[in-house]
Amino acid sequence: MNSGFLPISKQDMKERNIDQLDFVYITGDAYVDHPSFGHAIISRVLEAHGYTVGIISQPDWKDDESITILDKPRLGFLISAGNMDSMVNHYYVSKKKRTTDAYTPGGEMGKRPDYATIVYGNLIRRTYKDVPIIIGGIEASLRRMAHYDYWSDSFKRSILLDSQADIISYGMGERSIVEIADALNSGISIKDITYIDGTVFKTKDVEFLTSYDDESLNAIRLPSYTDMKENPALYADSFQIQYQNTDAFTGKAMIEEYPNHIYVVQNPPSKPLSTEEMDDVYALPYMRTYHPSYEEKGGVPAIAEIKFSLISNRGCFGGCNFCALTFHQGRIIQVRSHESILEEAKLLTEDKDFKGYIHDVGGPTANFRQPACEKQLKCGVCKNRQCLFPTPCKNMIADHSDYVSLLRKLRELPKVKKVFVRSGIRFDYLLADKDDTFFRELVEHHISGQLKVAPEHISDAVLSKMGKPENKVYEKFTQKYKRLNEKAGKNQFLVPYLMSSHPGSTLKEAIELAEYLRDLGYMPEQVQDFYPTPSTVSTVMYYTGIDPRTKEKVYICKNPHEKAMQRALIQYRNPKNYDLVLEALTKAGRTDLIGFDKKCLIRPRKMGNTGNAPIKKYSDTNKKYSDTNKKSDKPAKTKKKTIRNVHKKK
Repeated sequence: MNSGFLPISKQDMKERNIDQLDFVYITGDAYVDHPSFGHAIISRVLEAHGYTVGIISQPDWKDDESITILDKPRLGFLISAGNMDSMVNHYYVSKKKRTTDAYTPGGEMGKRPDYATIVYGNLIRRTYKDVPIIIGGIEASLRRMAHYDYWSDSFKRSILLDSQADIISYGMGERSIVEIADALNSGISIKDITYIDGTVFKTKDVEFLTSYDDESLNAIRLPSYTDMKENPALYADSFQIQYQNTDAFTGKAMIEEYPNHIYVVQNPPSKPLSTEEMDDVYALPYMRTYHPSYEEKGGVPAIAEIKFSLISNRGCFGGCNFCALTFHQGRIIQVRSHESILEEAKLLTEDKDFKGYIHDVGGPTANFRQPACEKQLKCGVCKNRQCLFPTPCKNMIADHSDYVSLLRKLRELPKVKKVFVRSGIRFDYLLADKDDTFFRELVEHHISGQLKVAPEHISDAVLSKMGKPENKVYEKFTQKYKRLNEKAGKNQFLVPYLMSSHPGSTLKEAIELAEYLRDLGYMPEQVQDFYPTPSTVSTVMYYTGIDPRTKEKVYICKNPHEKAMQRALIQYRNPKNYDLVLEALTKAGRTDLIGFDKKCLIRPRKMGNTGNAPIKKYSDTNKKYSDTNKKSDKPAKTKKKTIRNVHKKK
């Protein structure tokens, strides 16, 4: 029976009277036909332009026959590792294997290979020698040029070469994939598709490159792969050039040379989608759930996070150095219309499982609903100036009125009890808005008991390496948040995301953060060690020891034991961390923080205790230990507090 999903078998093709598919899409995720999944958007966009697409989800990479189940496509294979880089999907920052995969039926781990895009590409090439292979998605997009790979601790070539693919559609891909399809359909060889924005191709045509790299076209020659591999400082130079050319209006083509006269050429990014184009993408006939063949395994866990959420924008001008959004979605904000979002919201309310709660309305940053300034859609973003860092640009327009209007309309829909905002709120942008309407309504209507924000650290030295505002900005935000809650008669909390071991963070800065948390009376439940993922400024710092923006040397914490100490300091009250905290304080010369004074982080060992067991009682601590989930001992007549008392004590 034709279910409305795209074909996943020859029987499905037969029911649709399809003899040969135009494209076969190989994905490392389960097949979920929802606009939060890249394979769903790209396949539905192609379908809307008249092309037939079949899906092969999580093929057995050890079996060459697994990618032949839909036969040879007429125009080409599409490959994506999935919604996450396959290595991030598989491993914690410690490189320990994860046990579950939310993008696989039943949450089962191990259904996709490491470096999935490369493995799938080679799997196809062994069977189909001449069929065009187009790779895309987050893994291919962020590995499109030479890059540092954390998991192998090596400097890798462009994924285009290692995957044996013909072309990369990088970024969000809706424009470029249709242009590629139209070119192939018109009879143009894949090797001649060298002109499409948002693509990366390879060539040996040195004469062509000579003409391409002339003054009129302004193509940029990057350092060669061989030179960068021998001298990592050149990679910092190359990355800075790439970072300055991520804008669709001002970005230039870039050329990277490899041995044997192979050249990888990146064309400028695709232009951002207009509101009308965004609306068209999200109005396509998605089934909005996982394929029914997964029911017997309990479905796909990832659907729970997005089933009753709404994507309102894409792109981010926040510019956090540890985030790859600049490289993937760009800095120019693209938004859907209110009408488009409201129409999707009505679909949510008709779902049999809808309980009256829209879980989120946002995107990479929820409160960005227009470009940072008026000139961006005409002139592009500034190459050497961030919109928010180190301070908001004077040309930036901080205005939440459109977002407020959208949220009000959603609240008024029949069957809707509550509309939450759970995507990241950029608090410095929030403060830059002189009108408090959104902040007030956020507190009154859109928080489910606690608001998660991302200050990441409190040391200004570390924050500058992160591309985050100074700590005083976050302090101002917390104070205002507290006042608005008091005025609204609410007792809602802030849950800050914090990061340890980011480039620039020594034990000194880690201890500063621990002291800040001590004064706050808060121990975070979650702490994220810095995770060096491809194509971020912070990862370049981690690999080269150089800030690519300033060329200054940066302290890098790479030793696993020191990383453990930095992490333990943030959760210093956890008894399991006692030995690491003791060692860190001793090593940093801060034994003044070991004692019985209220300013101390830990107490000394019990008198006569020669073992290694940490002291279990902390009379000055009235919080739950986040890892053990056990209550600490409390002095008599002390009112019980919990981890939810975030930022209440100042």
